[in-house]
Amino acid sequence: MAVEIRIMKANDYSGSLSLWQSLPGLGLSGADKEDAIQRFLEKNSKTCFVAKDGRKIIGTVLGGSDGRRGYIYHLVVYKDYQQQGLGRQLLEKCLAALKAQGLQKCHIFVISSNIEGLNFWIKFGWLLRNDILVMSKDL
Repeated sequence: MAVEIRIMKANDYSGSLSLWQSLPGLGLSGADKEDAIQRFLEKNSKTCFVAKDGRKIIGTVLGGSDGRRGYIYHLVVYKDYQQQGLGRQLLEKCLAALKAQGLQKCHIFVISSNIEGLNFWIKFGWLLRNDILVMSKDL
C-alpha cells in the first residue's frame, strides 16, 4: 500500500464527501457543503489532511482553530483501510499542525451513538467530558 498523506486542497472535496457519506456515524450538515468546506480550508490551510491511495482519497481529517482551542472534524478512513494506523497518522499530523500554531488543547465532537468512534478517541487518550454540554443554534 503506497498511501500518501498530504495537506487537503480545495479539489479534494468530491472524494472527501464520497468518503464521509460512506461511513455511518458521521454527522453531515449544511456546514459540509462544498462552499463551506472551501472557506474552512482557506482559514485552516495547514491543519487539514487527506490520505490517498493512488488517486483515491481514503482518509481525511479537518483541523481548525478559534485562536484559543483546536477542533477536529471528520477524521475518517475507509473501512477497507482501517486498522492500519492511518487514522492515527492523520490525527498526529493534525495535532502537530495545531500545536505549531501555539494551541494547547483540542476538542472533538462525536455523535453519542457512534460507539466505534468513541472507542477510537478513548484508545488514543481523549477524555470524555461529563462536565460540559454542547448547545447549538441555527443562524
